[in-house]
Amino acid sequence: MNPIAQELNNTIKQGAPHVYEMLSNMGKKLFFPKGILTQSAEAKEKANKVNATIGIARQGSCVLSLTCVTKYITEIEPDDYLPYASSFGLPALRNKWLKEMYVKNPSLEGTVVSLPIVTSGITHGVSIFSDMWVDADDVIVMPDMLWGNYNMIFCVRNSARFVTYKSYDDALTRFNLDDFERVIREQAALNDKIITMLNFPHNPTGYALNEKEADRVAEILIDVAQKGTNVVVACDDAYFGLFFEQETFKQSLFAKIAGKTNRLLAVKLDGPTKEDYVMGFRTGFITYGVAADTNLEGVYEALEKKTGGCIRGNISNCSHLSQTILIKSMEDENYKNLKQEKFNLLKSRAMAIKEVLKDPKYADGFDVYPFNSGYFLCIRVKGVNAEALRLHLLDNYGTGLISIGEDNLRVAFSCLEEKDVKTLFDIVLSGINDLRT
Repeated sequence: MNPIAQELNNTIKQGAPHVYEMLSNMGKKLFFPKGILTQSAEAKEKANKVNATIGIARQGSCVLSLTCVTKYITEIEPDDYLPYASSFGLPALRNKWLKEMYVKNPSLEGTVVSLPIVTSGITHGVSIFSDMWVDADDVIVMPDMLWGNYNMIFCVRNSARFVTYKSYDDALTRFNLDDFERVIREQAALNDKIITMLNFPHNPTGYALNEKEADRVAEILIDVAQKGTNVVVACDDAYFGLFFEQETFKQSLFAKIAGKTNRLLAVKLDGPTKEDYVMGFRTGFITYGVAADTNLEGVYEALEKKTGGCIRGNISNCSHLSQTILIKSMEDENYKNLKQEKFNLLKSRAMAIKEVLKDPKYADGFDVYPFNSGYFLCIRVKGVNAEALRLHLLDNYGTGLISIGEDNLRVAFSCLEEKDVKTLFDIVLSGINDLRT
Protein backbone atom coordinates (compact mmCIF):
# COMPACT_ATOMS: atom_id res chain seq x y z
CA MET A 1 0.00 0.00 0.00
CA ASN A 2 1.21 3.50 -0.79
CA PRO A 3 2.79 5.09 2.30
CA ILE A 4 0.63 8.22 1.89
CA ALA A 5 -2.50 6.04 1.98
CA GLN A 6 -1.14 4.24 5.02
CA GLU A 7 -0.53 7.55 6.76
CA LEU A 8 -4.10 8.67 6.07
CA ASN A 9 -5.41 5.31 7.28
CA ASN A 10 -3.46 5.64 10.51
CA THR A 11 -4.96 9.08 11.13
CA ILE A 12 -8.47 7.73 10.61
CA LYS A 13 -7.84 4.59 12.69
CA GLN A 14 -6.51 6.60 15.62
CA GLY A 15 -9.31 9.17 15.60
CA ALA A 16 -12.28 7.15 14.36
CA PRO A 17 -11.48 3.43 14.13
CA HIS A 18 -14.99 2.41 13.10
CA VAL A 19 -14.91 4.88 10.20
CA TYR A 20 -11.73 3.18 9.02
CA GLU A 21 -13.52 -0.20 9.21
CA MET A 22 -16.27 1.17 7.00
CA LEU A 23 -13.95 2.21 4.17
CA SER A 24 -14.03 -0.06 1.13
CA ASN A 25 -10.88 -1.87 0.08
CA MET A 26 -10.40 0.83 -2.53
CA GLY A 27 -11.14 3.53 0.04
CA LYS A 28 -8.35 2.23 2.24
CA LYS A 29 -5.91 2.35 -0.69
CA LEU A 30 -6.85 5.84 -1.87
CA PHE A 31 -4.65 8.87 -1.27
CA PHE A 32 -3.97 12.25 -2.78
CA PRO A 33 -0.60 12.13 -4.55
CA LYS A 34 2.23 14.43 -3.58
CA GLY A 35 3.84 14.29 -7.02
CA ILE A 36 3.31 16.85 -9.77
CA LEU A 37 0.43 18.60 -8.01
CA THR A 38 2.36 19.17 -4.80
CA GLN A 39 5.48 20.26 -6.65
CA SER A 40 3.41 22.67 -8.76
CA ALA A 41 1.83 24.13 -5.63
CA GLU A 42 5.25 24.64 -4.09
CA ALA A 43 6.49 26.26 -7.30
CA LYS A 44 3.48 28.58 -7.41
CA GLU A 45 4.45 29.82 -3.97
CA LYS A 46 8.23 30.09 -4.42
CA ALA A 47 9.17 30.12 -8.12
CA ASN A 48 9.17 33.88 -8.63
CA LYS A 49 11.60 33.80 -11.57
CA VAL A 50 10.56 30.89 -13.82
CA ASN A 51 7.78 28.37 -13.22
CA ALA A 52 7.68 25.48 -15.70
CA THR A 53 5.73 22.95 -13.65
CA ILE A 54 2.05 22.90 -14.52
CA GLY A 55 0.64 21.42 -17.70
CA ILE A 56 -1.35 24.38 -18.98
CA ALA A 57 -0.45 26.73 -21.80
CA ARG A 58 0.29 30.35 -20.91
CA GLN A 59 1.23 33.51 -22.77
CA GLY A 60 2.80 36.18 -20.65
CA SER A 61 0.85 36.45 -17.42
CA CYS A 62 -2.38 34.93 -18.81
CA VAL A 63 -3.64 31.53 -19.78
CA LEU A 64 -3.38 30.85 -23.51
CA SER A 65 -6.83 31.01 -25.06
CA LEU A 66 -8.81 31.13 -28.28
CA THR A 67 -10.99 34.18 -28.90
CA CYS A 68 -13.55 31.94 -30.60
CA VAL A 69 -14.03 30.43 -27.11
CA THR A 70 -13.58 33.42 -24.82
CA LYS A 71 -15.84 35.76 -26.83
CA TYR A 72 -18.87 33.88 -25.47
CA ILE A 73 -17.90 34.51 -21.85
CA THR A 74 -17.72 38.25 -21.41
CA GLU A 75 -17.86 38.93 -17.67
CA ILE A 76 -15.30 36.41 -16.43
CA GLU A 77 -11.56 36.57 -17.13
CA PRO A 78 -10.10 33.50 -18.91
CA ASP A 79 -7.78 32.89 -15.95
CA ASP A 80 -10.89 32.36 -13.82
CA TYR A 81 -12.26 29.49 -15.88
CA LEU A 82 -9.77 28.02 -18.38
CA PRO A 83 -7.05 26.64 -16.05
CA TYR A 84 -7.63 23.42 -14.15
CA ALA A 85 -9.49 23.64 -10.86
CA SER A 86 -8.19 21.73 -7.85
CA SER A 87 -9.33 18.11 -7.55
CA PHE A 88 -11.00 19.21 -4.30
CA GLY A 89 -12.81 22.12 -5.99
CA LEU A 90 -12.41 25.87 -5.71
CA PRO A 91 -11.86 26.81 -2.05
CA ALA A 92 -14.21 29.80 -2.28
CA LEU A 93 -17.06 27.62 -3.51
CA ARG A 94 -16.42 24.88 -0.96
CA ASN A 95 -16.47 27.36 1.91
CA LYS A 96 -19.55 29.14 0.59
CA TRP A 97 -21.45 25.85 0.19
CA LEU A 98 -20.50 24.81 3.73
CA LYS A 99 -21.71 28.12 5.15
CA GLU A 100 -25.02 27.79 3.30
CA MET A 101 -25.38 24.19 4.51
CA TYR A 102 -25.58 25.42 8.10
CA VAL A 103 -28.11 28.10 7.12
CA LYS A 104 -30.31 25.57 5.29
CA ASN A 105 -29.95 22.95 8.05
CA PRO A 106 -30.18 24.71 11.43
CA SER A 107 -30.15 21.34 13.24
CA LEU A 108 -26.46 21.10 12.26
CA GLU A 109 -25.60 23.90 14.68
CA GLY A 110 -22.85 22.69 17.00
CA THR A 111 -21.92 19.76 14.72
CA VAL A 112 -18.61 19.92 12.89
CA VAL A 113 -18.69 18.42 9.39
CA SER A 114 -16.04 18.18 6.71
CA LEU A 115 -15.44 20.84 4.10
CA PRO A 116 -17.48 19.80 1.04
CA ILE A 117 -15.48 18.36 -1.87
CA VAL A 118 -16.65 19.32 -5.36
CA THR A 119 -17.88 16.52 -7.62
CA SER A 120 -18.97 16.59 -11.25
CA GLY A 121 -22.65 16.52 -10.39
CA ILE A 122 -24.43 14.47 -7.74
CA THR A 123 -24.33 11.30 -9.85
CA HIS A 124 -20.54 11.54 -9.81
CA GLY A 125 -20.75 12.12 -6.06
CA VAL A 126 -22.75 8.91 -5.64
CA SER A 127 -20.13 7.07 -7.70
CA ILE A 128 -17.28 8.48 -5.60
CA PHE A 129 -19.20 7.49 -2.47
CA SER A 130 -19.53 3.97 -3.87
CA ASP A 131 -15.82 3.69 -4.61
CA MET A 132 -14.92 4.99 -1.15
CA TRP A 133 -17.32 2.95 0.98
CA VAL A 134 -18.81 0.01 -0.96
CA ASP A 135 -17.19 -3.40 -1.51
CA ALA A 136 -18.44 -6.37 -3.51
CA ASP A 137 -21.33 -8.13 -1.69
CA ASP A 138 -21.85 -5.24 0.74
CA VAL A 139 -25.52 -4.89 1.65
CA ILE A 140 -27.23 -1.64 0.69
CA VAL A 141 -30.72 -1.16 2.12
CA MET A 142 -32.88 0.55 -0.50
CA PRO A 143 -36.56 1.36 -1.05
CA ASP A 144 -38.31 -0.87 -3.58
CA MET A 145 -38.94 2.25 -5.66
CA LEU A 146 -35.64 3.87 -6.50
CA TRP A 147 -33.67 5.86 -9.06
CA GLY A 148 -32.53 3.31 -11.64
CA ASN A 149 -28.96 4.61 -11.86
CA TYR A 150 -28.28 3.40 -8.30
CA ASN A 151 -28.23 -0.13 -9.69
CA MET A 152 -25.62 0.80 -12.30
CA ILE A 153 -23.43 2.61 -9.76
CA PHE A 154 -23.58 0.21 -6.83
CA CYS A 155 -24.39 -3.21 -8.26
CA VAL A 156 -23.02 -3.23 -11.81
CA ARG A 157 -19.87 -1.22 -11.09
CA ASN A 158 -19.16 -2.26 -7.48
CA SER A 159 -21.02 -5.59 -7.14
CA ALA A 160 -22.99 -4.61 -4.05
CA ARG A 161 -26.30 -6.26 -3.07
CA PHE A 162 -29.59 -4.40 -2.69
CA VAL A 163 -31.98 -5.49 0.04
CA THR A 164 -35.23 -3.56 -0.32
CA TYR A 165 -38.02 -2.43 1.96
CA LYS A 166 -41.50 -1.47 0.87
CA SER A 167 -41.52 2.30 0.29
CA TYR A 168 -45.16 2.96 1.23
CA ASP A 169 -48.00 1.26 3.04
CA ASP A 170 -50.57 -0.71 1.01
CA ALA A 171 -53.02 2.20 0.99
CA LEU A 172 -50.32 4.57 -0.37
CA THR A 173 -50.87 7.06 2.45
CA ARG A 174 -47.48 7.18 4.20
CA PHE A 175 -43.82 6.19 4.14
CA ASN A 176 -43.43 2.62 5.38
CA LEU A 177 -41.38 3.22 8.53
CA ASP A 178 -42.20 -0.22 9.87
CA ASP A 179 -40.72 -2.02 6.89
CA PHE A 180 -37.73 0.32 6.78
CA GLU A 181 -36.99 -0.51 10.41
CA ARG A 182 -37.58 -4.23 9.90
CA VAL A 183 -35.10 -4.49 7.03
CA ILE A 184 -32.49 -2.26 8.67
CA ARG A 185 -32.53 -4.30 11.88
CA GLU A 186 -32.60 -7.65 10.06
CA GLN A 187 -29.58 -6.72 7.97
CA ALA A 188 -27.76 -5.27 10.96
CA ALA A 189 -28.16 -8.63 12.71
CA LEU A 190 -26.66 -10.42 9.69
CA ASN A 191 -23.80 -8.04 8.79
CA ASP A 192 -21.03 -6.14 10.54
CA LYS A 193 -21.63 -3.21 8.19
CA ILE A 194 -24.73 -2.01 6.39
CA ILE A 195 -25.23 0.87 3.97
CA THR A 196 -28.40 2.78 3.18
CA MET A 197 -29.38 5.60 0.84
CA LEU A 198 -31.82 8.23 2.08
CA ASN A 199 -33.23 10.10 -0.91
CA PHE A 200 -35.71 12.80 0.17
CA PRO A 201 -37.29 14.49 -1.72
CA HIS A 202 -37.58 11.10 -3.35
CA ASN A 203 -36.95 10.16 -6.95
CA PRO A 204 -39.24 8.80 -8.42
CA THR A 205 -42.23 9.47 -6.12
CA GLY A 206 -41.63 13.05 -5.00
CA TYR A 207 -42.05 12.36 -1.28
CA ALA A 208 -40.26 13.99 1.63
CA LEU A 209 -40.61 12.86 5.24
CA ASN A 210 -42.48 14.84 7.86
CA GLU A 211 -40.76 15.80 11.11
CA LYS A 212 -41.86 12.71 13.05
CA GLU A 213 -40.85 10.35 10.25
CA ALA A 214 -37.45 12.02 9.94
CA ASP A 215 -36.90 11.75 13.70
CA ARG A 216 -37.82 8.06 13.65
CA VAL A 217 -35.52 7.24 10.71
CA ALA A 218 -32.65 8.95 12.52
CA GLU A 219 -33.45 7.16 15.80
CA ILE A 220 -33.45 3.76 14.09
CA LEU A 221 -30.09 4.32 12.39
CA ILE A 222 -28.43 5.74 15.51
CA ASP A 223 -29.79 2.91 17.66
CA VAL A 224 -28.54 0.21 15.26
CA ALA A 225 -25.09 1.83 15.22
CA GLN A 226 -24.97 2.13 18.99
CA LYS A 227 -25.81 -1.57 19.28
CA GLY A 228 -22.66 -2.54 17.39
CA THR A 229 -23.23 -2.46 13.62
CA ASN A 230 -21.24 -0.09 11.42
CA VAL A 231 -23.81 2.01 9.55
CA VAL A 232 -22.97 4.03 6.43
CA VAL A 233 -25.73 6.47 5.52
CA ALA A 234 -25.69 8.47 2.30
CA CYS A 235 -28.19 11.32 2.04
CA ASP A 236 -28.88 11.91 -1.63
CA ASP A 237 -30.22 15.47 -1.44
CA ALA A 238 -30.47 16.07 -5.18
CA TYR A 239 -33.88 17.76 -4.81
CA PHE A 240 -33.15 19.51 -1.52
CA GLY A 241 -35.17 22.63 -0.78
CA LEU A 242 -38.12 21.75 -3.01
CA PHE A 243 -40.47 21.09 -0.07
CA PHE A 244 -44.01 22.19 -0.87
CA GLU A 245 -46.08 21.41 2.23
CA GLN A 246 -46.05 22.86 5.72
CA GLU A 247 -45.62 19.60 7.66
CA THR A 248 -42.64 18.42 5.58
CA PHE A 249 -39.25 18.21 7.30
CA LYS A 250 -37.34 20.91 5.46
CA GLN A 251 -33.79 19.90 6.29
CA SER A 252 -31.54 17.07 5.21
CA LEU A 253 -31.59 13.90 7.29
CA PHE A 254 -27.83 14.43 7.36
CA ALA A 255 -28.49 17.13 9.98
CA LYS A 256 -30.10 14.57 12.31
CA ILE A 257 -27.41 11.88 12.10
CA ALA A 258 -24.05 13.59 11.42
CA GLY A 259 -21.64 13.21 14.32
CA LYS A 260 -24.16 11.46 16.57
CA THR A 261 -22.34 8.19 17.31
CA ASN A 262 -19.01 6.63 16.40
CA ARG A 263 -20.29 3.68 14.36
CA LEU A 264 -22.41 5.88 12.10
CA LEU A 265 -20.91 7.59 9.07
CA ALA A 266 -23.14 10.25 7.48
CA VAL A 267 -22.43 11.38 3.92
CA LYS A 268 -24.25 14.28 2.27
CA LEU A 269 -24.51 14.26 -1.53
CA ASP A 270 -25.95 17.50 -2.85
CA GLY A 271 -25.37 20.35 -5.23
CA PRO A 272 -26.85 23.20 -7.25
CA THR A 273 -28.13 20.94 -10.06
CA LYS A 274 -31.77 21.20 -8.97
CA GLU A 275 -31.37 23.73 -6.16
CA ASP A 276 -30.11 26.39 -8.57
CA TYR A 277 -31.51 24.91 -11.81
CA VAL A 278 -28.10 24.35 -13.42
CA MET A 279 -28.55 20.78 -14.63
CA GLY A 280 -25.79 20.94 -17.24
CA PHE A 281 -23.17 22.52 -14.98
CA ARG A 282 -22.37 19.09 -13.52
CA THR A 283 -21.33 20.41 -10.13
CA GLY A 284 -22.07 18.68 -6.83
CA PHE A 285 -20.61 18.15 -3.37
CA ILE A 286 -19.77 15.32 -1.00
CA THR A 287 -19.59 16.13 2.73
CA TYR A 288 -18.84 13.86 5.71
CA GLY A 289 -20.25 13.86 9.23
CA VAL A 290 -18.59 11.55 11.78
CA ALA A 291 -18.00 11.25 15.50
CA ALA A 292 -14.31 10.88 16.32
CA ASP A 293 -12.69 9.84 19.59
CA THR A 294 -9.83 12.28 18.95
CA ASN A 295 -8.52 14.55 16.20
CA LEU A 296 -11.79 15.11 14.32
CA GLU A 297 -10.11 17.72 12.16
CA GLY A 298 -7.41 15.24 11.17
CA VAL A 299 -9.97 12.56 10.36
CA TYR A 300 -11.85 14.94 8.09
CA GLU A 301 -8.64 16.05 6.40
CA ALA A 302 -7.73 12.41 5.73
CA LEU A 303 -11.19 11.65 4.32
CA GLU A 304 -11.04 14.74 2.13
CA LYS A 305 -7.64 13.72 0.78
CA LYS A 306 -8.87 10.21 0.00
CA THR A 307 -11.91 11.66 -1.73
CA GLY A 308 -9.76 14.15 -3.64
CA GLY A 309 -7.51 11.26 -4.67
CA CYS A 310 -10.53 9.30 -5.89
CA ILE A 311 -11.59 12.27 -8.03
CA ARG A 312 -8.00 12.81 -9.21
CA GLY A 313 -7.83 9.18 -10.38
CA ASN A 314 -11.28 9.36 -11.98
CA ILE A 315 -11.84 12.67 -13.82
CA SER A 316 -8.88 14.68 -12.44
CA ASN A 317 -11.01 17.73 -11.53
CA CYS A 318 -14.37 19.35 -12.14
CA SER A 319 -15.43 22.22 -14.37
CA HIS A 320 -13.68 25.44 -13.40
CA LEU A 321 -16.17 27.54 -15.37
CA SER A 322 -19.20 26.05 -13.65
CA GLN A 323 -17.67 26.58 -10.22
CA THR A 324 -16.74 30.20 -10.98
CA ILE A 325 -20.23 31.03 -12.25
CA LEU A 326 -21.77 29.42 -9.17
CA ILE A 327 -19.64 31.50 -6.82
CA LYS A 328 -20.67 34.67 -8.62
CA SER A 329 -24.34 33.68 -8.75
CA MET A 330 -24.43 32.92 -5.01
CA GLU A 331 -22.94 36.36 -4.36
CA ASP A 332 -25.57 38.07 -6.52
CA GLU A 333 -27.92 40.32 -4.54
CA ASN A 334 -30.92 38.78 -6.33
CA TYR A 335 -29.88 35.16 -5.75
CA LYS A 336 -32.40 34.26 -3.04
CA ASN A 337 -35.30 36.12 -4.66
CA LEU A 338 -34.70 34.46 -8.01
CA LYS A 339 -34.60 31.03 -6.39
CA GLN A 340 -37.84 31.78 -4.57
CA GLU A 341 -39.55 32.65 -7.86
CA LYS A 342 -38.64 29.29 -9.38
CA PHE A 343 -39.65 27.47 -6.19
CA ASN A 344 -43.04 29.16 -6.28
CA LEU A 345 -43.51 28.06 -9.89
CA LEU A 346 -42.81 24.39 -9.10
CA LYS A 347 -44.92 24.49 -5.95
CA SER A 348 -47.83 25.96 -7.90
CA ARG A 349 -47.64 23.04 -10.37
CA ALA A 350 -47.60 20.48 -7.56
CA MET A 351 -50.58 22.08 -5.86
CA ALA A 352 -52.48 22.24 -9.16
CA ILE A 353 -51.92 18.50 -9.62
CA LYS A 354 -53.16 17.75 -6.12
CA GLU A 355 -56.32 19.74 -6.83
CA VAL A 356 -56.97 17.99 -10.15
CA LEU A 357 -56.40 14.53 -8.66
CA LYS A 358 -59.11 15.09 -6.04
CA ASP A 359 -61.62 14.24 -8.77
CA PRO A 360 -62.93 10.76 -7.87
CA LYS A 361 -63.07 9.68 -11.52
CA TYR A 362 -59.33 8.98 -11.51
CA ALA A 363 -59.56 6.45 -8.67
CA ASP A 364 -60.99 3.89 -11.06
CA GLY A 365 -57.86 4.01 -13.19
CA PHE A 366 -54.98 4.59 -10.80
CA ASP A 367 -53.83 5.32 -7.28
CA VAL A 368 -51.45 8.20 -6.49
CA TYR A 369 -48.35 7.69 -4.36
CA PRO A 370 -47.83 10.32 -1.65
CA PHE A 371 -45.97 13.34 -3.03
CA ASN A 372 -45.15 16.71 -1.52
CA SER A 373 -41.79 17.80 -2.95
CA GLY A 374 -39.18 17.55 -5.66
CA TYR A 375 -39.80 17.08 -9.39
CA PHE A 376 -41.95 13.97 -9.65
CA LEU A 377 -45.03 12.03 -8.68
CA CYS A 378 -45.91 8.40 -9.34
CA ILE A 379 -49.20 6.66 -10.01
CA ARG A 380 -50.04 2.97 -9.61
CA VAL A 381 -52.20 1.90 -12.52
CA LYS A 382 -55.04 -0.58 -12.13
CA GLY A 383 -55.77 -3.47 -14.44
CA VAL A 384 -53.15 -2.72 -17.10
CA ASN A 385 -49.40 -3.10 -17.52
CA ALA A 386 -47.49 0.16 -16.98
CA GLU A 387 -45.08 -0.36 -19.88
CA ALA A 388 -47.92 -1.30 -22.24
CA LEU A 389 -49.76 1.83 -21.12
CA ARG A 390 -46.68 3.99 -21.60
CA LEU A 391 -46.29 2.83 -25.18
CA HIS A 392 -50.02 3.19 -25.85
CA LEU A 393 -49.99 6.79 -24.58
CA LEU A 394 -46.92 7.58 -26.64
CA ASP A 395 -48.20 6.01 -29.87
CA ASN A 396 -51.84 7.06 -29.67
CA TYR A 397 -51.93 10.23 -27.59
CA GLY A 398 -48.49 11.75 -28.18
CA THR A 399 -47.91 11.71 -24.42
CA GLY A 400 -44.67 10.63 -22.76
CA LEU A 401 -44.29 9.23 -19.25
CA ILE A 402 -41.81 6.86 -17.58
CA SER A 403 -42.84 3.33 -16.59
CA ILE A 404 -41.37 1.79 -13.44
CA GLY A 405 -41.96 -1.90 -13.01
CA GLU A 406 -45.28 -3.48 -13.98
CA ASP A 407 -47.61 -1.08 -12.18
CA ASN A 408 -46.13 2.41 -11.93
CA LEU A 409 -45.82 5.49 -14.10
CA ARG A 410 -43.68 8.51 -13.21
CA VAL A 411 -44.83 12.03 -14.04
CA ALA A 412 -42.22 14.80 -14.10
CA PHE A 413 -44.29 17.84 -13.14
CA SER A 414 -41.06 19.85 -13.20
CA CYS A 415 -41.58 20.14 -16.97
CA LEU A 416 -45.40 20.11 -16.99
CA GLU A 417 -47.22 23.41 -17.47
CA GLU A 418 -50.18 23.98 -15.17
CA LYS A 419 -52.55 24.33 -18.11
CA ASP A 420 -51.66 20.78 -19.17
CA VAL A 421 -52.24 19.06 -15.83
CA LYS A 422 -55.89 18.06 -16.25
CA THR A 423 -55.30 17.18 -19.90
CA LEU A 424 -52.47 14.82 -18.94
CA PHE A 425 -54.40 12.85 -16.34
CA ASP A 426 -57.50 12.68 -18.53
CA ILE A 427 -55.29 11.17 -21.25
CA VAL A 428 -53.83 8.63 -18.80
CA LEU A 429 -57.32 7.60 -17.70
CA SER A 430 -58.45 7.30 -21.34
CA GLY A 431 -55.41 5.14 -22.13
CA ILE A 432 -56.16 2.83 -19.22
CA ASN A 433 -59.76 2.44 -20.36
CA ASP A 434 -58.58 1.75 -23.91
CA LEU A 435 -56.37 -1.13 -22.78
CA ARG A 436 -59.08 -2.60 -20.57
CA THR A 437 -61.51 -3.04 -23.47
